[in-house]
Amino acid sequence: MGNRGFYVWLSFGVSLLAMVLLAAQSLYMSKAVKTYVSTQQARAQRIIAARAKRKQKNIESTQGSKA
Repeated sequence: MGNRGFYVWLSFGVSLLAMVLLAAQSLYMSKAVKTYVSTQQARAQRIIAARAKRKQKNIESTQGSKA
């Protein structure tokens, strides 16, 4: 390496740091996306259930007023 040892090892260190940070960010974002998707799916299920309940309530109220 001669006189360039410091530069070589510094570039290896910076490259390794960048790869570790990229891997950590990817894991963090993956978790964040999975959490967001599961939250949105749960919300969609609650909305569907509420609509079905409201529809059932409307059907029961219209049947009760006919009787």
